Amino acid sequence: MLSRPKPGESEVDLLRFQSQFLAAGAAPAVQLVKNERRRGASANLDQPRLQDPRDVVMLDNLPDLPPALVPAPPKRAKPSPGHPLADHVDPEERLNRHDQHITAVLTKIIERDTSSMAVNLPVPSGVAFPPVFHRSQDRQRKPATSGKRSIFAQEIAARRGSEASIPPVRGVVSTQDRPEGAVTCESLTPREQDHQLPCGSQNFQGPHLVTGKGLRDQEAEQEAQTIHEENIARLQAMTPEEILQEQQRLLAQLDPSLVAFLRSRSRTHEQAEEKAIEEQRAGAPSVEVSGEEPIMPASASEPRQEDEPEPGTPALALPVAPHKEWLHMDTVELDKLHWTQDLPPLRRQKTQERMQARFSLQGELLAPDVDLPTHLGLHHHGEEAERAGYSLQELFHLTRSQVSQQRALALHVLAQIISRAQAGEFGVQLVGSVLRLLLDAGFLFLLRFSLDDRVDGVIAAAAHALRALLVAPGDEELLDSTFSWYHGAMVFPLMPTQEDKDDEDEDEEPSGEKAKRKSPEERNQPPSDLARHDVIKGLLATNLLPRLRYVLEVTCPGPSVVLDILAVLIRLARHSLESATRVLECPRLIETIVREFLPTSWSPVGVGPTPSLHNVPCAAAMKLLRVLASAGRNIAARLLSSFDLRSCLCRFIAEAPQELALPPEEAEMLITESFRLWAVAASYGQGCDLYRELYPVLIRALQVMPKELSTHLPQPLSMQRIASLLTVLTQLTLAASSTALQPSSDSAEASLSATPSLITWTQVSGPKPLVEPCLRQTLKLLPRPEMWHALGPVPTACLLFLDAYYRTWSQQLAAVLAAPGLQSYFLQCVAPAAAPLLTPFSVWALRHEYHLQYLALTLAQRAATFQPVPATNAALHHGMALALLSRLLPGSEHLAHELLLSFVFRLEFLPERASGGPEAADFSDQLSLGSSRDAGCGRGALLAQACQDLPSIRSCYLTHCSLTRASLLASQALYRGELQRVPSLLLPLPKEPLLPTDWPFLPLIHLYHRASDTPSGLPPADTVGTAMRALQWVLVLESWRPQALWAVPPGARLARLMCVFLIDSELFRETPIQRLVAALLARLCQPEVLPNLNLDCPLPGLTSFPDLYASVLEHFEAVSFGDHLFGALVLLPLQRRFSVTFRLALFGEHVGALRALGLPLTQLPVSLECYTGPPEDNLDLLQLYFRALVTGALRPHWCPVLYAVTVAHVNSFIFSQDPKSSDEVKAARRSMLQKTWLLADEGLRKHLLHYKLPNSLLPEGFELYAQLPTLHQQYLQRLTLGMTQNGVSET
Repeated sequence: MLSRPKPGESEVDLLRFQSQFLAAGAAPAVQLVKNERRRGASANLDQPRLQDPRDVVMLDNLPDLPPALVPAPPKRAKPSPGHPLADHVDPEERLNRHDQHITAVLTKIIERDTSSMAVNLPVPSGVAFPPVFHRSQDRQRKPATSGKRSIFAQEIAARRGSEASIPPVRGVVSTQDRPEGAVTCESLTPREQDHQLPCGSQNFQGPHLVTGKGLRDQEAEQEAQTIHEENIARLQAMTPEEILQEQQRLLAQLDPSLVAFLRSRSRTHEQAEEKAIEEQRAGAPSVEVSGEEPIMPASASEPRQEDEPEPGTPALALPVAPHKEWLHMDTVELDKLHWTQDLPPLRRQKTQERMQARFSLQGELLAPDVDLPTHLGLHHHGEEAERAGYSLQELFHLTRSQVSQQRALALHVLAQIISRAQAGEFGVQLVGSVLRLLLDAGFLFLLRFSLDDRVDGVIAAAAHALRALLVAPGDEELLDSTFSWYHGAMVFPLMPTQEDKDDEDEDEEPSGEKAKRKSPEERNQPPSDLARHDVIKGLLATNLLPRLRYVLEVTCPGPSVVLDILAVLIRLARHSLESATRVLECPRLIETIVREFLPTSWSPVGVGPTPSLHNVPCAAAMKLLRVLASAGRNIAARLLSSFDLRSCLCRFIAEAPQELALPPEEAEMLITESFRLWAVAASYGQGCDLYRELYPVLIRALQVMPKELSTHLPQPLSMQRIASLLTVLTQLTLAASSTALQPSSDSAEASLSATPSLITWTQVSGPKPLVEPCLRQTLKLLPRPEMWHALGPVPTACLLFLDAYYRTWSQQLAAVLAAPGLQSYFLQCVAPAAAPLLTPFSVWALRHEYHLQYLALTLAQRAATFQPVPATNAALHHGMALALLSRLLPGSEHLAHELLLSFVFRLEFLPERASGGPEAADFSDQLSLGSSRDAGCGRGALLAQACQDLPSIRSCYLTHCSLTRASLLASQALYRGELQRVPSLLLPLPKEPLLPTDWPFLPLIHLYHRASDTPSGLPPADTVGTAMRALQWVLVLESWRPQALWAVPPGARLARLMCVFLIDSELFRETPIQRLVAALLARLCQPEVLPNLNLDCPLPGLTSFPDLYASVLEHFEAVSFGDHLFGALVLLPLQRRFSVTFRLALFGEHVGALRALGLPLTQLPVSLECYTGPPEDNLDLLQLYFRALVTGALRPHWCPVLYAVTVAHVNSFIFSQDPKSSDEVKAARRSMLQKTWLLADEGLRKHLLHYKLPNSLLPEGFELYAQLPTLHQQYLQRLTLGMTQNGVSET
């Protein structure tokens, strides 16, 4: 069996199949019949027959080239072969004979006379145009039994029925006035009735079609009547057979569908006439049916039976009353016609009930009681129809419209709402956040879907809304205005600060390694889950970048859409290093932007709106490249090398703004962004070779600077351009001064080391003489605030440029530190205040403020080496350094390290050492009540020793406050100007400051954690030395810089001191440790500090203070051996105002520790009244007190302090007579008093019954009554009398 041809086989294979088929001699599946009539006879005779009768393809006779496609000769009509025409018959004459032409009808044409016609203007009418189509009144068919049928299906069924058979008309025609020759329906045969028109059409009372309109008034009626009479005479002259014959001829010539339509309309009119006759049956027995007057439907003002409202129901006030005869009005649903009513009156809000927010088309929030006209287009909604404006839900619904203009309008309104919400216009007028509500509703993905629309207007609206959502107003302006500040090019990543996942490592890595480093859960998360935590990541997961590239490259949108897309890309690039890398690596995205929006040649663009930004330089595109370059060294290198940005920079910088064929503002911004991109590249040591090429241009720009600065009011854009130029020169100066790094094998930055800088120090020395006069010129404008503010960042840029030349100029500016305004600012920095909330905006502002503080401290430090600093200023500067150290953010590791290394522990900034500070501390302690210190071991001596040990203290804190080495090296490279080591200008995510607020206690905390992890402990020398240095520094801060520990509450300080006793079993016995801890404990027990000691609230850095105290009790019971200092620390939380948990832990779980608490009453750091008052009210604790006294676990010579405390509380309890006490308490009180009365220990019995007042000067710690008070005596007698009556013996 032969196989069929398969795809891919050539003509040779087809010919081979044909040969096989012919050789097999099989019968063909299809018989080919050739039509010989269509071929000429001569052709059949001339062509030789083939050997094979079948149709065989032969390639030999086919031409090599296809035939030329020339127009074929026009075809001519030929007579049908079956009906040939005779020779004597003329076709045209035959056609005229059989065709009744229009000229045979219109034999006499009279021109219309319009000279006497009056021209009337249209009269305003309330009737709809075009008029509403009314169905005939008699159409009241019952619905089909099979189910509900549409009106269209009913019409089709009626038409088919009318075409099948037309029932006879039931109308009654009077025979009295019938004209002669008129034919009625009754006189016709059934066959004639099927083909005749309505009977009423032959009752001619006057002209119906011909009215004579258009002729002169005197001739119109006469001509119409003449034509009418001629028609009547012709019809009356015809027999019924001739009329039917003409009717058949007309039906054959007309379209069958048109005939069916006319018959259905005739049947409709007949049914309407029948219904009208039935309604008027009260009249004459016969009524004439005429076709001249149409049957009108019932008046709209007459209500139908079905439409009558129920009694008591208010009538629905509609502009037009509905009728069932109208189209689609089979069932009148009045509820759905409410929208045709007038708007209800606006309700006035009389309560404080919340109402749905509604917005105008400009995004403005409309008040609930505002009354606006309806022509503004703010009332096209169903809910709360009387209120103007649209809710967010309605706008969301409108974005799903099939009409593109409506979708674009909804997106535009939502964009306006978002812009106003971010600008803070709504304030407290709305409950909740509009942005959060929109994001939760899926607005982000609605915008993403809208970007995929095919309509340019919807794409433009979606791009604008996306920009309004992502780009906060003012952010870019602030970042641009501070670019020329000190390290202003460095920015924090604009990503959420609170995330559930681990911090991302912002070190620059290849994208492949980053993908491997991601967790599988993050890679597999859908965009909706990603967008819930991070909007930018959710958008990037939806392939947003390829779509934006398509819009820019293919659709060629307008200027506003291009600017919106570039703003969105800039926001994506600022998010993180990963986002910037994805923007760079998006196929053809950066290439399209550089080609279309940064061309080196373009047609001149005048002032005014630009029709298109394609093939025109755009400053926003240059800014996008600058933001991308700020994300990392590798990105900047790829931009410079892969996209030939050097040519673009040379092209735009080489000309003055007025020489560029661009609008003035755009030219200024384009040159400014070019300078900034060059400055960013120079921050990495890249692009320095352009300096030699553009040196004449830069010098010419510097020469013009004084003229631009001396204008009446400097232009802000010009000042930004000048500041950017100075920033470029500053970075080039740093690049010239930096030296090549020596790569090392263990250095992670070795791979980032580039070739040595291509610029030398001698090459950058030229601009210096030109910048100094500009600085002097700007400083002269300092007394004029309006001019100084107009200069913007120019003075700062000049100073930073000169700082690259003069690293020692701070000595000359030392007088700046004595300015009153700066002194007030330093006092505000030192004043205790709550830690600022870290938000994307606050961390940006705080970082620049901390730079100012650090530079001022650096200036003070350098000035201190040349002249002595006053004591007050030195203490103020030292306090500001301590405050700054605990506030520095990530990215400022170098500043924190420099403060620890050369400022915080510097003796010159502790003027108290030389001004009698230690002696004043001793004198203060001697004035304190109950203070007894041995000579030589007071606080003054400890402070003096701490000042001598400052180098050792600094080494200790440099060890325990060490920062991450990689972060420290990266920060050092940035601040020292080592450009070859700079990994990125993108700072790490700031979640908290670099050092905790309790950083002075960090060495003690580290020792505690290490001791907990390794029970064997550290070597004694290391432990003792570290603890002693930390305690010395804490004592210095407690004595001379108490504001530095303001953020650490007294309870947290007490917990840190307890850690000293938990580190080692022998550490607290060391004499230096004992003296330092005693001095710090005395500071906590000062009258001004003790009220602030709160142990019942959560403490920073501590999970649970009761758990820590339980560990202290256990350690005390095991290793204290009656140490008085340890005992004082244990007794401090047992004060009456603290939680009962601490006292229950001691008397319930660690009763054995009572024997070791031998602290004398005279050494108690706080007053005894803090333990005895108010009386104890916890019944369980009172029973534990009484049991410890009765069993002998608590004795006066073992624990005098707690013995006096327990006696006081038990005495107060057994003699209390509170009537509000419960029965349980009363029974316990009576039982305890009875047991006290029956005690065999006379001393304890006397103490419990005769206790009077606490007195720490007495050996027992309290005073006794010589005899019981009268009330106590009577109460005791009543109790003992009851015991005797019950038969209870005293023995």
